[in-house]
Amino acid sequence: MVRLDARDPLSAALRDAVGSTVGGFVSERAAELEALGGELAGLTSLAEAFTSGGKRLRPAFCCWGWSAATGSAELPDAVRRAAASLDLLHVSALVHDDVMDDSATRRGLPSAHVQLAADHAAAARRGESQAFGRAGAILLGDLLLMWSVELFNACGASPSELAAAQPLMSAMRSEVTAGQFLDITAQTRPALDARGDPASVLAQVRRVVEFKTARYTVVRPLQVGAALGGAGPELLAALEAYGSPLGRAFQFRDDVLGVFGDEATTGKPAGDDLREGKLTVLVAEAMAALDEPDALLLAELLGRPLTADEVAVARRLILESGALARTEAEIESAAAEALDALSTHGVDAPARTALAKLVRIATDRDA
Repeated sequence: MVRLDARDPLSAALRDAVGSTVGGFVSERAAELEALGGELAGLTSLAEAFTSGGKRLRPAFCCWGWSAATGSAELPDAVRRAAASLDLLHVSALVHDDVMDDSATRRGLPSAHVQLAADHAAAARRGESQAFGRAGAILLGDLLLMWSVELFNACGASPSELAAAQPLMSAMRSEVTAGQFLDITAQTRPALDARGDPASVLAQVRRVVEFKTARYTVVRPLQVGAALGGAGPELLAALEAYGSPLGRAFQFRDDVLGVFGDEATTGKPAGDDLREGKLTVLVAEAMAALDEPDALLLAELLGRPLTADEVAVARRLILESGALARTEAEIESAAAEALDALSTHGVDAPARTALAKLVRIATDRDA
């Protein structure tokens, strides 16, 4: 049994416990799959590699949601396993996201589809290597999703606890999938739309943030944990009032890091969001504020391979537009809103202390 520490809500002990649970589960399932055919070893090794790290933020929110409902810091094994299932869901989404974005790296490693394509090419197999890599990565993401469901359903919680949490888990899975589709739809808009109709573009991008990130990263994990702890409607609503602004702030920090982050720390190439052409709040704010020549220049730099000098030009334009400063201010405002919700809705200690610290962990970060 793990003891939660409100002074260190993402403690090494908690992260290690989640990591051990995920690792043990994946290793067991990998051994079962490899018995079906040695070819599956390539897939299961990727599953083990990409689930071995990460912030473990969603499992932590799940555990502290349970604590908010029970007032306890002694985490039952069933809740630990349920929380760990959220990391399998998350890595599933990351693998699929990398395919959709054609991202070359993940957590400092070549992305799953890149590794599978390289293996295909090295073995001189028939067919197109990139197509094989994409197909294999999609299947890996599907496998991790199914394993997430299995681990949650077999976590050991009582039937009544599972019955309370299952609708929230189902909502989480549906919302992140719908959020992904909202995202790829938003990305079909020309970036220059943000000059002519900034309100519409920003509203669309913010809706993506709410469903792809805020609910998926903070709100639903908290509520799932709380439901396992017997929470009523009032606490679930309080956790949403806290989690929605914090989830937005978390995504806006990701948007900043996607342009200005240090590659050695983030594990992604510098300016990776620029190369992918992502229409984020940061980019939309910049487009809305730049004069036409600079907006055209920034638009021309989005969505293609960039040299280091071109990344520097794009960063300069975003800085000069004031978009970075406005996004940083919005991060602080959303963080303050989340902290205020803890007081307004009366979330009790030790969860209140931990959730307040998690605000800073989620927003004051460099990776």
